[in-house]
Amino acid sequence: MNFLEELRWRGMLQDMTPGIEEVLESGQVTGYIGFDPTAPSLTIGNYVQIMLLQLFQRAGHQPIVLMGGATGRIGDPSGKDKERQLKSAEELDTNLQFQLEQFRRLLDFDEVTNRAQVVNNLDFYREMNVLDFMRTVGKTLTISYMLNKDSVQNRLESGISFTEFSYQLLQAYDFQCLYEQYNCTLQMGGSDQWGNITSGTEFIRRNLGAKAYAITTPLLTKADGSKFGKSTEGNIWLDPELTSPYQFYQFWINADDADIPKFTRYFTLRTQAEVEQQEQELDIRERKRVLAEELTVRIHGQEAYESVLRVSELLFGRQAGKEHLASLSAGELATVAQEIPTYTISKSLVTEGVNIVDLLTDLAPVLNSKGEARRAIQNNAISVNKERIDSHETVIHTEALLHHRYLMVENGKKNKFILVAE
Repeated sequence: MNFLEELRWRGMLQDMTPGIEEVLESGQVTGYIGFDPTAPSLTIGNYVQIMLLQLFQRAGHQPIVLMGGATGRIGDPSGKDKERQLKSAEELDTNLQFQLEQFRRLLDFDEVTNRAQVVNNLDFYREMNVLDFMRTVGKTLTISYMLNKDSVQNRLESGISFTEFSYQLLQAYDFQCLYEQYNCTLQMGGSDQWGNITSGTEFIRRNLGAKAYAITTPLLTKADGSKFGKSTEGNIWLDPELTSPYQFYQFWINADDADIPKFTRYFTLRTQAEVEQQEQELDIRERKRVLAEELTVRIHGQEAYESVLRVSELLFGRQAGKEHLASLSAGELATVAQEIPTYTISKSLVTEGVNIVDLLTDLAPVLNSKGEARRAIQNNAISVNKERIDSHETVIHTEALLHHRYLMVENGKKNKFILVAE
């Protein structure tokens, strides 16, 4: 695989410094991308850069994940219109360890010839005092050079602290340390990092008299211009506790049709020929499903993907009956409860037995009145756990609770509710 050609057909190549093509063709290259642990998990937005590292490794090169144990304490001004809220050292350390486990599942750390490595940039500064920093790092770049960077220019009116102003010095020095300690000659990142990255190549040129290189990807946006990786509810996290595998899968299924060609090129591991064949042979709904399956399996695993299909069948399938509902795990029912109207009821009342009409009106406002509930039952519209209710005198007992907690109530074919007994 030719790394740059791979990026070109995928639309993932924005800028690169001169000479990088010859260097990549001459043999194995070590390159890195930095990640600041300012969030409790990686997001699908971060996955753009993870894909860059995956493709880099698949092309035979060696990737380094640089964890920002130091830079996370400072705050990167790139792409921000105001000062970041600083995180505590304890929170950053916790985030870093969690993200590190995610990286270990997403990159190959077992390869013999080009296995991925992790470096924490806090190691570069742990023993450095402020005077050492000023003499070793601060003397390399002039103020005018630093002021010309977009990340600084864009903040001159709204204001930028010395802390965030100095961020590019740390990122540049990171590159120099990786060059010296790991023979790392390439830094990659999003296009908003171009200024910080080229500060690093300048550090290496001035301080070491050596040549280093840079590659950036375009910032991925949706067809409507909004930021990629955000839904109406917020970030799409790679942690299943923050974004369930079902919600993750649905993000791709519900993507704008116009975004799918770009999303597929950024995130699939299929070849160019396979992608182009799909585009000729499959309609847009099937291409969404294929991409959603590939990414859900890759991020969350085959078992989680199969669980997503079971939940989807219950919510949208026409053939999902009593047996299918009974086969769902407690976790799958909890996922269902996040997707349809959910009401909490008292478990003690269910233990004593509760009349179906009271259940549908007093305990959970599935219907507006007892008269409406009786008419719905008379019209065979009400079912509990996929069993039709044929009498308004029916009593629901504890035995009906799925996993001792859940009831599924349906009013007609489209109105589904989950009742949670607590």
